[in-house]
Order: sequence, then structure tokens, then C-alpha cells
Amino acid sequence: MSEESERESMEFDVVIVGAGPAGLSAACRLLQLDESLSVVVVEKGSEIGAHILSGNVFEPTALNELFPDWADKGAPVKTAVTGDLVHYLTSETGAMRVPGLFLPRPMHNHGNYIISQGQLCQWLGEQAEALGANIFPGFAASEIIFDADGRVAGVATSDMGIGKDGERKGSYQAGYELLGKYTVFAEGVRGNLSEQLMARFELRENCDPQHYGIGIKEVWEIDPSKHREGMVVHTTGWPLDNHTEGGGFLYHAANNKVFLGLIIALNYKNPHLSTFDEFQRWKLHPKIRSYLEGGKRVAYGARAVNKGGLQSLPKLAFPGGMLVGCSAGFLNGVKIKGAHTAMKTGMLAAESIHRALSSGDDGYSELIDFEDSVKESWVHKELHKGRNFGPGLHKLGTLLGGAFAFIDQNIFFGKLPFTWHNRVPDHESLDKAADAKPIDYPKPDGVITFDKLSSVFLSSTNHEEDQPSHLKLKDDSIPVDYNLPLYDEPAQRYCPAGVYEIVEEGGEKQFQISATNCVHCKTCDIKDPRQNIVWAVPEGGGGPNYANM
Repeated sequence: MSEESERESMEFDVVIVGAGPAGLSAACRLLQLDESLSVVVVEKGSEIGAHILSGNVFEPTALNELFPDWADKGAPVKTAVTGDLVHYLTSETGAMRVPGLFLPRPMHNHGNYIISQGQLCQWLGEQAEALGANIFPGFAASEIIFDADGRVAGVATSDMGIGKDGERKGSYQAGYELLGKYTVFAEGVRGNLSEQLMARFELRENCDPQHYGIGIKEVWEIDPSKHREGMVVHTTGWPLDNHTEGGGFLYHAANNKVFLGLIIALNYKNPHLSTFDEFQRWKLHPKIRSYLEGGKRVAYGARAVNKGGLQSLPKLAFPGGMLVGCSAGFLNGVKIKGAHTAMKTGMLAAESIHRALSSGDDGYSELIDFEDSVKESWVHKELHKGRNFGPGLHKLGTLLGGAFAFIDQNIFFGKLPFTWHNRVPDHESLDKAADAKPIDYPKPDGVITFDKLSSVFLSSTNHEEDQPSHLKLKDDSIPVDYNLPLYDEPAQRYCPAGVYEIVEEGGEKQFQISATNCVHCKTCDIKDPRQNIVWAVPEGGGGPNYANM
């Protein structure tokens, strides 16, 4: 017990932050290699899968390596892809089907599956526990613990029962110190501890800025006569303009359900753009609406996704730990997939740690061989082949960029002798509001389109109201004095959960934050023009519950 912090300490061989595909794969692989290791996985969601949100068309490459008998073990990977449809939406009613011959090779989904990634993580958690892992859901890792030499020695979970005033309530419970010889950070996109590590150890010194998209997703139960189990539908074009990267998806899952959503790159320029409303009006296009009419919306969520690719990968190892999965940014943009690469990087981290501990290493070293093993793996080969996809869209626009992707992937197989870059951070991309065209969004009809608050309700988001806000401003004056006159305060529109509003009080404009609405998408932490909003973890167990998404 630390007298200074009143926190109880627990020691393990390995601490893993985040029970997503990367973290759970790391835990499983470690214990496959040595069942005597003590491994803990700490997860801020109320249960495993609660904070997992993805499309998801799943490529089983890494799962085949981790559990070759996954089908016999009952993995929730059952709905095989039966076909791909891609539509270029030319207007709010017009569309052209893109022949499969003209799709970039990596976009073909033969051999893949439509799954709930939350359910896959629940299953991976069961496998990890069966192998001997300790899994602590509902505990948010809020602080990195460093030893006297500045090496990572573990993490501390947040204290519970702190009121809005910062004082301890009757329910107060001190957090825990989870100490490990190595700590694997698998927090997902824009993990707050991972971002601190990148700054402290200068892990981003030799790479491009990370780039992001916001993915907004719904689950619908549709008319069985319209359901085509296993069919994968993608769209590009409308409602986004040619200079706004993104696209829609509609996946026919099992039991007459479809997973649908829209991804919008967060380097968009128009500050009047509302990510939530773009998604709602996308559903009105006949190519999408035709599936939804007569159906029922059953779930909603939103999450940022990495899209920087190979050029945006930071240094992965540092004294005492490493970054894996989406914490580092391993999503393959041209495939629109990241679960398989996240799982593999978690497995490679586990193998590196096992080698170190088996050789008598007492921990806290910088495992350079992890970097080497990633570079020698199929993960790196994939990302290298697709390295120009994102920068090509940014440089050429979505139409010419898509044509370039076809040439790059289908004719040159990702081997063109150059690498493009995008060195402008997403938060610097906005035009001034006065120079941008306002967007008139249709009002929700309550049948196909909906408002933000009813959508947040469907995300099962819950936070203890009497706690300090986990959304913090570095400077309270910036939203009204800077963002409002220049950009019409874009937080009102880039947030897909209605967290941020400009309200009038006593004749003065105020910036209002409703932190209890937050679905943990991280968009505000990414897109604010002055990087003034800092997303920190709330009490463990708070936030959305996406277990079946």
C-alpha cells in the first residue's frame, strides 16, 4: 500500500491496458507461451466489449494463427461474406454500381466474415481467462506509473467516488496500482495514456501526424424479405463532396440484422458539416433507404478510426512497454479493416515479452525486437502495399484518388516507387465559417432518421453524474472567443452525441459541456482547431455499452 496515494498495489509479470482485439490477443498469446506468467488486463468499459465499436467485416488471418481451432471453440465468427456491392452515389437519388473488376484488390471480401467485434472480444476474453489471465472490467487506467529511472512500471486506475467539486464522497474508493515488468498499451484509437507516452518518449518524432475518421454506426432489424445474409455493401460519393474523404457501409449480418454506418475523414474543411446529420441524410438515399423501410433501429454508436497508415506509425517500443493495435494506428485503410492487424501486433508484443522474460530479463527494458518483428510481419507488408491510399485520396480527391487506388493496387500491386505523405494534422484543416457554405440538413423523421439524444439513448451510455467532467478545456475562453467567431464553434457539429452547445445565459454566450452524453468517440480530442479539449477517462464502467455492436 502506498501511503502517499492510499492505493493498493498488485504486481504482475505483464499489465495490458485495454480489452480489445489487440490487448486480449496479447494476453492469450503470452499464456499460450508460458502458462506460469501472471497477466492482467484492465478495461474501462463496464464489461468486455462495452466500448468496442466497428463495422465489422472481419479478416480471420490473425485469429487463424492465435486459435487454429477457433470454429470448434465456438468463436462468434459465423456469417461468411457472400458478395460485395459498391455504389458511387452521384446525388441524393442517383447512383452507379462500381463493377468488381474496378475495385482495388484489397477491398474484395471473399473469405471474410460479418461479425460483432464486441462479441468477438467477449469470446477472446473467455479464452484469456481460461488460459489464466486476470481481467478487470470497469476499471479505467488513468495514470502511468514510472520508476525512478523513468521507465514505465505499470498503471494506476482512477479513484472512484469523487464528486464534481473534487471532494471525496461517501462511496469513495481509491484506485489500484497495477505494476508489471512490461505494460502493453492497447487502448484503441487516441488512447489518452498512449498519447502521453508518445509525447514523453517522442515516439512520433519520425512519422507523419496520425489521421482519423469518425465512424457512426447503427444496427437495424430489417424486413426478412430484404435481408441478404453475408452481403457487404459499400458506398462512396454523396452526401460527401469530392474533397471530403469517407464512405458508407451496410453489412447484412445474421438474424435479419444489418450493420450500417458512415465514416467521415476528420480532415474535412467545412466547419458547418455535422457528422451525425451527414450520416442521417445518407440513410435517405434510395440505395440505403430501400433496405431500412419497414425495419427498426436497435442500436447506435460512434468511434474515431485511424487512417494514417504506415507513414503515421509511431515508434512502438519504449522502456517498460509498447503500443499495439489502434493505439499505434495499424488500421489498413484500403481494406477498411484493423481488427486482424491489431490482433497480430498484440501477439507479436506477447512473443517479444516472452523472449525477454525467458532470457532472464527482469523487465523494464526497451524491446527493440518488437519493432523488428512488426517490420518483418505480414502486417507491415499489408500497410506498405496500401501506404499511398489515404494520401492519394487527400491529394487527388475521392474520385481521382479512387482511380489511383485501382491503378496502385491492381496494376502495380502497391509497389509504385514513391511514398506520398500528408503532414497537415486534421485539426488544422478547417476553413473559416464565413468562407464555407452552410449545409441545410433535413429534420429527422423518426422513421429512417433520428435526433442525437434518442440516438445516445440507444447507445446505453451511462455516467455517474456527480463526478468531475472527463472533458476538460485547457483554456475556458477559446470556445467563445476564438472558435465561435472563426468557425461557428464546430464542436456543436463534429460531436455525434450532442455533448457541446453554445447557449445564452444573461445575454452572454456560454460554451456548455454535457459530459454525461459522451459516447467516448474521441472526435473532440482530435478535431478542435486549437487542440483545447482534452479527453480523459471518467470513472471506470462509465460510457456506452456496445457489447453487441
